Amino acid sequence: MPDPAHGLRHVEHVMGTVFSFDIRDTPTTAIHGALAEAVRNLHRVDAVFSTYRPDSHISRLDRGEIRMEDCPPEVHEVLYLCAQATHASDGWFNIIPAGTLDPSGLVKGWATEAASRLLHDAGAHHTCVNGGGDLQLRGQAAPGIPWHIGIAHPLFPGKLATVITVGHDLAVATSGTAERGAHIINPHRGTPATAFASLTLVGPRLTLTDAYATAAFARGDGARDWIETLDCYEALAVLPDGREWRTPGFSRYGS
Repeated sequence: MPDPAHGLRHVEHVMGTVFSFDIRDTPTTAIHGALAEAVRNLHRVDAVFSTYRPDSHISRLDRGEIRMEDCPPEVHEVLYLCAQATHASDGWFNIIPAGTLDPSGLVKGWATEAASRLLHDAGAHHTCVNGGGDLQLRGQAAPGIPWHIGIAHPLFPGKLATVITVGHDLAVATSGTAERGAHIINPHRGTPATAFASLTLVGPRLTLTDAYATAAFARGDGARDWIETLDCYEALAVLPDGREWRTPGFSRYGS
């Protein structure tokens, strides 16, 4: 059973952001080992996929210095998943939004989910892995106590847009302008997407939840109708003028 008083926590600065691990199971040798492996993998992902590192595989692939067959297997996996997300979102998820290869809209969620899976396979079944504000949750925070996840309000610093309450496996991803400005590109126009101040999406696993949150943010006005066609996904959107909307099932999670 989860025991927050005897759990394990770790913070790692990597991939240009902060990853945090909150493990509520009693730590075992296997869990300690899985945490160390998860941290090593995050640094490897950064070395392979960082668009800020000229020596990364993804940067070299973009410049045509190497071919796909020269890349490690995870590049093939990520680009395949990106293609799935592009198809499912009618092209609103795009890995060349500014003309250069950039799968970052999926990579962080994929890396966070992979870290969570490593812990789970080692016996840690009650965990929260947070990759720069996008989370993969498993189990409960404590026996009979769900996780409570505050979603920052994009327009009012220090305030919350909602609190997500969940006592089972769930992914939470937020795309917005509060931290990085208007950085998500409308792939059909090549201009920053500005329809939302933030959009929070919940779903079963973080890889696609993160990618779909990016796609929905880029889509703008049609995002709500699209999300409502997806099985097992719900959303909260905050508009630049402070208005908001929620998909019908979001009330199961958010206050």
